[in-house]
Order: sequence, then C-alpha cells, then structure tokens
Amino acid sequence: QEQLVESGGGSVPAGGSLRLSCATSTYRYSTKCLGWFRQAPGKEREWVADIYTSTNTTYYADSVKGRFTISQDNAKNTVYLQMHNLKSEDTAMYFCASAIGSCPMALWNVGIWGQGTQVTVSS
Repeated sequence: QEQLVESGGGSVPAGGSLRLSCATSTYRYSTKCLGWFRQAPGKEREWVADIYTSTNTTYYADSVKGRFTISQDNAKNTVYLQMHNLKSEDTAMYFCASAIGSCPMALWNVGIWGQGTQVTVSS
C-alpha cells in the first residue's frame, strides 16, 4: 500500500515562502500523477497543483500560478511544492495526493491521500 508523507508546513507572514515535501513509499513513482490539494476551515478541498511524474509536466490552479512551483526528485521519490509570495488566503491544510492516470487530478480520482500539513499565513 502506497503511503504519502507530507512535511514542511508552518506559519509565515504574508509575502513569505515555504516549501512542502511529499515523500512516497512506492517504487512505482514514475508512472502517476502526484500533487497537492488544500482545504481551509469551512471550505471545500481544492486542487492546487500536480505533476505527471513520467513526463515532468506540471499543472497549476489559477490562484497559485506564478507563485507556486511543483517539482520532483526521482532519486528521493519526493514531490515538492515551493510557495512564494504567500497570501492570507493560502492558509489551509495542504494534502499530498496520488492518482493513477493523467493530470490534473480531481477529487474523485485521487487514490491515495497524505495526512496533511498546515500552512498558516498571517497578514
């Protein structure tokens, strides 16, 4: 059973940066879509970004385009989400997600979820 383990969340002031990491436990790393969703209190979980690991093709929600960058390190079986120019509206629990098939992911086709890591941006 694949597992996804996130790390790197924290509290930063508006305009700051954070890098989230998602470590996968399976060698089938190169054949799927890996990415991030987030959920703020009282709101629905929303897709943020993902990467198709075999082609390195990336996808971003409009709300984060130009500020967030998703990348992968095949040697470490890890996906990263570098976040710059953070805004208060980026405050949420961020979840790593994995899906077999093409990107971008939707809630309905996510196969595996991580436990989440909290990002808090103070204005």
